[in-house]
Amino acid sequence: MTKRRIYYTIGAVVLVAAAIGIWRWRAGASKPGLQIESAKVDRGRIVAKVTATGTLSAIVTVQVGSQVSGRIAELNADFNSQVKKGQLIAKIDPALFQAAVEQARANYVAAQGNLAKSKAQAVDAERQYQRNKALAERKLIAQADLDTSQSNSDAARAQVDASAGAVEQARAALHQTEVNLAYTDIRSPTNGVVISRNVDVGQTVAASLQAPTLFVIAEDLAKMQVDTSVAEADVGRLRAGMTATFTVDAYPSEAFQGTVRQIRNAPQTVQNVVTYDAVIDVANTDLKLKPGMTANVTFVYAQKDDVPRLPNAALRFRPPSDLAAFSNSTGRSGGRANADGGTPAPKPAVDTPDRRTVWVMRDGKPVQTRIKIGISDGAFTEVVEGGIAPGDAVVTDASGPPSGMAATLRRPF
Repeated sequence: MTKRRIYYTIGAVVLVAAAIGIWRWRAGASKPGLQIESAKVDRGRIVAKVTATGTLSAIVTVQVGSQVSGRIAELNADFNSQVKKGQLIAKIDPALFQAAVEQARANYVAAQGNLAKSKAQAVDAERQYQRNKALAERKLIAQADLDTSQSNSDAARAQVDASAGAVEQARAALHQTEVNLAYTDIRSPTNGVVISRNVDVGQTVAASLQAPTLFVIAEDLAKMQVDTSVAEADVGRLRAGMTATFTVDAYPSEAFQGTVRQIRNAPQTVQNVVTYDAVIDVANTDLKLKPGMTANVTFVYAQKDDVPRLPNAALRFRPPSDLAAFSNSTGRSGGRANADGGTPAPKPAVDTPDRRTVWVMRDGKPVQTRIKIGISDGAFTEVVEGGIAPGDAVVTDASGPPSGMAATLRRPF
């Protein structure tokens, strides 16, 4: 009985061990292997472009203000009004300014009267001096009387000069009040269209600190411009004279064209982001475009047709250790294998702006390849030279367990 029990115990242990081994084998077999995603290299068109947003505006926009303070008496222009240069578009109540002109004119007349009086007094003082001088020569009056008459004559002549100066001051004051009265007529400085009116009849405007803006007039809406904010990383690709296309929300299916007039050197910094203003001239003969519209602008700085290209995902791909190990163990020859069957992984080449490393499938194995790239449109990049050609499969992604599954490679092309 003792031996039989020993046999039963050994058999049970063997069965349990076998069951555990089968369970572990099935569990390991059910784990997915390293999954590789790839895409084909093909030939096609690549359009390299820069995108930016901007705002439409008239090329020449004039803000019409008021030089004097007062109440708006009348408005002769409204939104969208066509105006001519010199046309009366608003008027400030002139009553106070007319009263000031009348007061200044009266002061001017009074100053002229004082000047005439001073001249008459000067003539009389000179005549008196000449009489006393003749009497003094005959010793009929004292020298003191002669000196007094001479002083009176000199003072009278000085008073004439002072009165003449007062006349000029009064004339200048009169001219100033007349100018202020003329400023009550607000006239258009240019031919154009009123795009903004900021006052109403009866409103009082104050011009004590700065001229208030009453109207904004666009000189010619048939010729407009787009002021775009181009990032500093892209501004080097633009140049004056290049063609730009843009869309606006009002006509989302219609593309408008313009020409870059200038790239202004004045930087604009918002939240540590530096942009530059690229000004685009736009023809608006049908007047569809309106000031203030937001334009989504595209600048095409390079374009090539029928060139080898690969998806940008292949350039962004960085291999996991499993893929490098599998590539070394199966795709290299002449190397000494390490303990788990692979050769030491080579040091990756340093990428440069025009030289990149991609992984290409060769006979079912991923292999590193150095290529030279050209222009890119954000989705595809031109292949200038290197060990790949149209039809090759480049690796774009790899996923799977962290280790030990490289040998169960599957390629879902």
